[in-house]
Amino acid sequence: MESPTTLVWAVRLLFAEAVALVVLAAWLLVLVFTADTTSLAVAVALTGFAALGAVAVFFVARALARRSPRSRGPAVVVQLFVIASGGFVLQTGTAWIGALLLAFGVGVALLCLLPPTTRALGLD
Repeated sequence: MESPTTLVWAVRLLFAEAVALVVLAAWLLVLVFTADTTSLAVAVALTGFAALGAVAVFFVARALARRSPRSRGPAVVVQLFVIASGGFVLQTGTAWIGALLLAFGVGVALLCLLPPTTRALGLD
């Protein structure tokens, strides 16, 4: 049985999020080596959280690709974090990045919740 387009794109975009988190963790790792000794612990912790997030999103994407019915909830929760991050960046940082994060999070969440995806996961 072939996966519907909505599920395929949700999985692709989740894998893209995992790659983006890996890139973020690598950039933060560079910052760790250039950080002041007073902020080193915070920098290491933030880098670790980004790396753990990348691993978690990768496993959620893989489970969704395998059509695990229990993977849709975590996939939507990941998008809620993306939406929250986008809202924060929209208010405090570069507005266009925040708007992109908001749109991306809402789009992927919708892909996970549309009827073709729901049926493919056996939740209908």
